[in-house]
Amino acid sequence: MYEKDILIADLRFEIKLLKDKVKAFESGEKYIRMKEEFKKARAADARTIKRLENELEQARNECIHVRDLWLEIIEDLEKELKKLDKKFQKDHKEKLEKIREVYDVRTKLEESEEKVKKLQAKLKKDYTNSSKSSSMSPNHATIHNSREKSGKKPGAQSGHEHHGRKMHEANKKITLETPEEYLDEDKYIKTGRQIHKQLVSVHISTEVIEFIADEYRNKKTGQRIHAPFPNDLVDDVTYDSSVKALAYMINNGLYTSVDKTREFLKEITHGNLDLSNGFICGLSKEFSKKTQEERDEIFKRLVSSSTMHSDFTFTRVNGGQGTVIICSSGGDVLYQGREKKGDEGVKDSPLEVYDGTTITDHESALIKRGNKHQECLAHVLRYAKSSIELEPNLKWNKRLADWIGRATQYWNDVAGGVIKVSKKENDKYISELREILDIAKDEYEYEPPIYFKDGFNLYKRMYECFDDYVLFLRDQNVEPTNNEAERYGRKLKRKGAQVMAFRTQEGLNNFCDGLSIMESVRGKGENLYDEIKERFGKPLITV
Repeated sequence: MYEKDILIADLRFEIKLLKDKVKAFESGEKYIRMKEEFKKARAADARTIKRLENELEQARNECIHVRDLWLEIIEDLEKELKKLDKKFQKDHKEKLEKIREVYDVRTKLEESEEKVKKLQAKLKKDYTNSSKSSSMSPNHATIHNSREKSGKKPGAQSGHEHHGRKMHEANKKITLETPEEYLDEDKYIKTGRQIHKQLVSVHISTEVIEFIADEYRNKKTGQRIHAPFPNDLVDDVTYDSSVKALAYMINNGLYTSVDKTREFLKEITHGNLDLSNGFICGLSKEFSKKTQEERDEIFKRLVSSSTMHSDFTFTRVNGGQGTVIICSSGGDVLYQGREKKGDEGVKDSPLEVYDGTTITDHESALIKRGNKHQECLAHVLRYAKSSIELEPNLKWNKRLADWIGRATQYWNDVAGGVIKVSKKENDKYISELREILDIAKDEYEYEPPIYFKDGFNLYKRMYECFDDYVLFLRDQNVEPTNNEAERYGRKLKRKGAQVMAFRTQEGLNNFCDGLSIMESVRGKGENLYDEIKERFGKPLITV
């Protein structure tokens, strides 16, 4: 009961306070007090703002004064510096001129050194360290055999089987009469063994068969007729396949000029065989037409082969550059004349539709063909040697050259049956090449190339397309070099050096067609003259 009375008393007190506040608002006294308090607070704020404005103005004036003092000091320092500079220049003018001269000389010297390095990089490129052929390096040194020296004396070795000259089938045999003194049985006894020695001669002769037919004239029509000549003889003089094969083989197979071919045949036959230059030149076109079907078969075999070597080579055509694409595999080779290289040169070649493994150098139009690709390590070795000569401070190029020699020798030993293929050994060589390229990456990141970038570009290609450089270790059927196509390319170079320039693109195409057949025949080990003669004996193919 007591707590209830306290609570009621509190409520009454609060009600009284609220009523007093309401009365204060109703009478206006509360508003008056609040207004007076607001005026006092506003006046105090105004005084504070005024005081702060005065302080800010005073601070601005001080900043302006300090700035003016600094400007005066800076002007004084500049004046003093100019005086000191004039004095320094006056006192050290000669020294400054010498310093400038030394700086200019050093700058020019550094520029000259860079130019010399660039020129050295160009001059040192030859057939040993780049794709430049040896024929383009006149007066070059002797091209030494790359095989390792055995340390033995040159010539026949002790215990080696004697290889004499091949004995021929004799057309005539003559038994020599035994001297009388050898018939003395008291001094000599017959061993039963005969000694054979041959004398070989060559006789060149021409056989001319002349056909004669009586001519008749029709009394009514005046038509002149005669008995038909055999073998489709049309001209007064017709040369058979033996003459055509001999002239064609000398001119194209032995890379002899037309004039020298004509001269040789005339001299060796004592003037009986005097062919015209036009006849000899026309043999290339005739041979090309008669071997069209055979080249089509070579084309098909190349497309179906598991590996294919391919390369571009160049010659001169009518004063400009002509291009030839070479595709070869398993003894088959196809030369095709082109006006340009690149994708346009690949068009209509076996490489255009090929789906096997290609072996080429780093030609963009060639490496993107086929299903897999093996880079020619012979080209890589040249670039590595160039890097060794021009970047002697690097280590990766020397290790790469050593790796190529050992890896290719290992492949040759496996291919030749000297050793058996080993997966462990293959993986070892592949891992070693990765380490070499990692070294190259570190070396070039530490010191990027400035004037010679062939080595750097080689490293980038090998790093980005690593599988293209080790495919021969993973597949023993793939050769590590493109030397096969390179060798075939030299045959065309010989003809190009002999003729200097083909007169027309058609002339180059005809020669390439014939060279395809001749090199394929050589690859099979067949007699070249007999094979050419057989093809000239075939009727012309209508194209």
